[in-house]
Amino acid sequence: MTEQQQYGLLRTIDSPEDLRALPPEKLPQLAAELRAFMVDSVSQSGGHFAAGLGTVELTIALHYVFDTPSDPLVWDVGHQAYPHKILTGRRDRLGTIRQKDGLSAFPCREESRYDAFGVGHSSTSISAALGMAIAASLDKRDSHAVAIIGDGGITGGMAFEALNHAGCLDANLLVVLNDNEMSISPNVGALNNYLARILSSKFYSSMREGSKQLLSGVPSVWELARRAEEHVKGMVAPGTLFEELGFNYIGPIDGHDLDILVTTLRNLRELKGPRFLHIVTKKGKGFGPAEKDPVAYHGVGAFDPSKDHLPKAKPGTPTYTEVFGQWLCDMAEQDSKLLGVTPAMREGSGLVEFEQRFPDRYFDVSIAEQHAVTVAAGMACEGYHPVVAIYSTFLQRGYDQLVHDVALQNLPVLFALDRAGLVGPDGPTHAGAFDHSYLRCIPNMVVMAPADENEARQMLYTGYMHQGPAAVRYPRGRGPAVAVDKKMSALPLGKGEVRREGQHIAILAFGSMVTPALAAGEQLGATVVNMRFVKPLDEALIQQMAQSHDLIVTVEENVIAGGAGSGVQEYLHSQGIVKTVLNLGLPDIFVEQGGREELLALVGLDADGIRKSIESRLQAM
Repeated sequence: MTEQQQYGLLRTIDSPEDLRALPPEKLPQLAAELRAFMVDSVSQSGGHFAAGLGTVELTIALHYVFDTPSDPLVWDVGHQAYPHKILTGRRDRLGTIRQKDGLSAFPCREESRYDAFGVGHSSTSISAALGMAIAASLDKRDSHAVAIIGDGGITGGMAFEALNHAGCLDANLLVVLNDNEMSISPNVGALNNYLARILSSKFYSSMREGSKQLLSGVPSVWELARRAEEHVKGMVAPGTLFEELGFNYIGPIDGHDLDILVTTLRNLRELKGPRFLHIVTKKGKGFGPAEKDPVAYHGVGAFDPSKDHLPKAKPGTPTYTEVFGQWLCDMAEQDSKLLGVTPAMREGSGLVEFEQRFPDRYFDVSIAEQHAVTVAAGMACEGYHPVVAIYSTFLQRGYDQLVHDVALQNLPVLFALDRAGLVGPDGPTHAGAFDHSYLRCIPNMVVMAPADENEARQMLYTGYMHQGPAAVRYPRGRGPAVAVDKKMSALPLGKGEVRREGQHIAILAFGSMVTPALAAGEQLGATVVNMRFVKPLDEALIQQMAQSHDLIVTVEENVIAGGAGSGVQEYLHSQGIVKTVLNLGLPDIFVEQGGREELLALVGLDADGIRKSIESRLQAM
């Protein structure tokens, strides 16, 4: 069978307008082809997988019922948006997703007019969609903004802030809760589907409003009716909370039943004000291995869809994440006061073994970074020593708490910052490009950047033993394959080390940049320093390098603005030391997706790029 024959119907859909021209009876065939196309494409290119398989029918139904893009769809995070991309003119480019110059891993306003809002971090969809609904109301436009959020995303505090605000407005907002954790048995599902049709219909809505008007003059009777309605709805649908927030709650319904989805969404589109639709889906729907293990199939590399398992990772040196996970377990064995905290990143941050071995000391606070930071502060107040395992990009969401709840009180909380620097395929929303800048300006903070795997382990120990807030930031993936010493030793605070002696040029390298700096230093005959500490800086070593070299070069995998290199210049200026300084780091742009090494070369932070930048400056001196 040719691809044209296999995806005959899907090939006719180049926009939602084409989709809306289909008769309803064709939608199940389209869903089957769309799901098969996703399996074929993502198995070759890699990408986010299980979540998108679970939203195939929902995506079709939303674009079928709503007038997109006039009715904006806002996807939370965007892991589930691959079907959306396929149906909005990007089908033939799906194989380029997460690659340099290819499709973004997430919805992106610059990529398509159907991507109403750029996303990448969780729990933002309701706020953004509400803002769009308010704007439509002010412009007197008859449009409906739709936020699609998962059961994980809705646990974020920002989602509840938005729900609380929306409930007191008349803006035309529909929130779709994609619940892929609970299951519905056939009988219960049929009952809820029937109730959804009734509760979302004009007949029910008009009866409800008419009853309110009729009984409004008899407060005691109306109160009885209101309570009776809440009692009945509370028995058959878990919607009382959302009703109390001011939403018309419908569901839960089967999110894989196109007929019920289309019917319910059509009914809801005829209603006004804030509405809440609760659907139940299955992650990995239609692809057996992903249904069985949606965590493993959340984000995948290339794989063989004919096999029931993903390819095994090639043996090699441990990743930085694995180094952290092992250190955490080893440290927990030594200190019963150690607690592990993560905002729903158990697998990504390397906490699986820790949870298994120390379940009473493991705390997954769900997607709630602000809470993760402050709950750790509370633990530290009571004599415990929490370790917050979090991606660099996600700590940005808890910055106020980091400043006021941890650093201001000088509490011993250790932050293990994974995915520091460029992350590659996930693009700018996930890059840890700013932590040098936003951490070093906070009093009481100690900030470290390891040059290799063993140094990462020793820095984690150093930060843990420090009686105040500390952060260790390390990149995604593997390091330069340095053997990890089981023994843990604290590094002298704020002290760097000279890795290579040279002349004229001193390269002060931070963290992941030490390895390429050493390679560049060999070619240039330069001194290379592993600075180790972003804060406190080794001021004595900086002064020594300035006095004995003609050019000081700082190299970091962080934005240049306000980064570690800025700190070096600030110190030299404060001492009245006039010296030519070249700051190398990430440029003042959001670096797009691609392979991590590919992107480092693109911004001049590989060995060749560092050498060329230094040679260019030498020519200008």
